[in-house]
Amino acid sequence: MKARYRLLARTGKIVTRPAVAVAKRPVKIAATGVAVASGAALGTAAGAVYLARRSRRRDLTGQVAVVTGGSRGLGLAVACELARAGCRLVIAARDPGELDAAEHRLRAAGAEVVAVECDVTDEAQVRRMVSTALARYGRIDVLVNNAGIIQVGPVEALTSKNFREAVDTMLFGMVHATLEVLPSMRERRSGHIVNITSIGGKVSAPHLLPYGTAKFATVGFSDGLRSEVAKDGIRVTTVVPGLMRTGSDVQAEFAGDASAEYAWFGVAAATPGLSMSASRAAKAIVRAMAAGRTQLVLTGPARLGALAHGVAPGAVQGALAAVNRLLPNGSGGTGGTVPGIEAAAGVSDAVRKATVLNRRSAADLNQPAPS
Repeated sequence: MKARYRLLARTGKIVTRPAVAVAKRPVKIAATGVAVASGAALGTAAGAVYLARRSRRRDLTGQVAVVTGGSRGLGLAVACELARAGCRLVIAARDPGELDAAEHRLRAAGAEVVAVECDVTDEAQVRRMVSTALARYGRIDVLVNNAGIIQVGPVEALTSKNFREAVDTMLFGMVHATLEVLPSMRERRSGHIVNITSIGGKVSAPHLLPYGTAKFATVGFSDGLRSEVAKDGIRVTTVVPGLMRTGSDVQAEFAGDASAEYAWFGVAAATPGLSMSASRAAKAIVRAMAAGRTQLVLTGPARLGALAHGVAPGAVQGALAAVNRLLPNGSGGTGGTVPGIEAAAGVSDAVRKATVLNRRSAADLNQPAPS
């Protein structure tokens, strides 16, 4: 290495200094400049992506949207948000009382809405629901496949019936509605199908096996459907929510030690940071739909979980196996499932306090509230 020599007048000593030291300050300045320039470039690129997405957003005013499972919970929240965006609505659900209440709420807010009693597991009822929508509005622009159920409990406390019910409702309910709307969408070469799946369809969690089984199937259906119908001018958005505060814990079915199962599930669903409010989720879903996004993963923990499982599935499954050891065992059950509103009656005061946000959500989203 070349060196710079300097004779010190007083001592007569020769001191050597590496040439690289002379250049240290300019190198630091140059590195700082590169970092600033890179940051500015990234910021500009992010801004350009944001503006491009905004410019691609569709105006939803006057569009006809069908929402299955639209009488309560997330479905009702999405219906309310679509109404704010100017959509004309068809909401479908099994319970006539809940449908009436949801229809009244939407009409009071100024929405144009038709409520149709429909069990999505029954193809004939789905066909009638779609026919009603077409007869009223002449077309269907958006289908939101949201209907779902959830059973919570260890696998030894579950039966094959639980799995069939989950798959019939969440997979075949989605298939039935989709197949009914596709012909008219293909004819017009326009339409948008929004499939509400779950992080449970990316990472299967213990004590939620029927739900995870059905949701994995819905993710596969939605992704494959998008590839097939793109040529027909039809968009498909796969929504992958994490935990949400929809008040649906009271509608879930619990197996094994029902109160203990309700306790961990209800507390997790009510914890900010782990879960998202239904109103925020609904706003994000409608924005993603308007922007034509292919996939939307909701909540930070869900995004992190999906990423981690994709990179290191064995490690994630190992962590979930450790979590499973902390969950209730299968003893103490009745041999069937217990509705959440009944299971909630047996929890401690501490759990009641920890799940207060669930009760508020239930009251806001047309769900029965536990005492």
